[in-house]
Amino acid sequence: MSITAVYPGTFDPITCGHSDLIKRAAQFYDRLIIAVANNRNKTPLFSMDERIALAKAATAEWSNVEVVGFDCLLVDFVDQVDGQVILRGLRAVSDFEYEFQLASMNRKLAPHIETMFMTPAEQFSYISSSLVREIAALNGDISEFVHPQVAQAIQQKFQSR
Repeated sequence: MSITAVYPGTFDPITCGHSDLIKRAAQFYDRLIIAVANNRNKTPLFSMDERIALAKAATAEWSNVEVVGFDCLLVDFVDQVDGQVILRGLRAVSDFEYEFQLASMNRKLAPHIETMFMTPAEQFSYISSSLVREIAALNGDISEFVHPQVAQAIQQKFQSR
């Protein structure tokens, strides 16, 4: 049986913490879909197409990883791509309550889809997309937190403002 996992997020931008989870999850699943969400409650730095392109650049080395945008209920998207698992990252205990609530709601909506949680490696546990954006906005060095192409795109985005 082939197992497809879906790792959803806004990925604005995709960080080394995301890449760490992707690298490790790609070993366990036949197919791993990075699902770039169009979250209407957030104002992303990058457009959907830009976030997809940057995620593709950051994950190009893994042959079983795909990057796809979506703009619907997550469980509906997982069904559309024949997924069985939603992969969620937990950086800290503070993430757990919200993620547990999401997992419970997704189980209620689609009991046939499982949610699996992973934690990033310790050296990435403090990295968040919002912190990376804030550091970049203040001309800080973000090179150790994101893929080189992502760092370049962020720098160009802030230079054009």
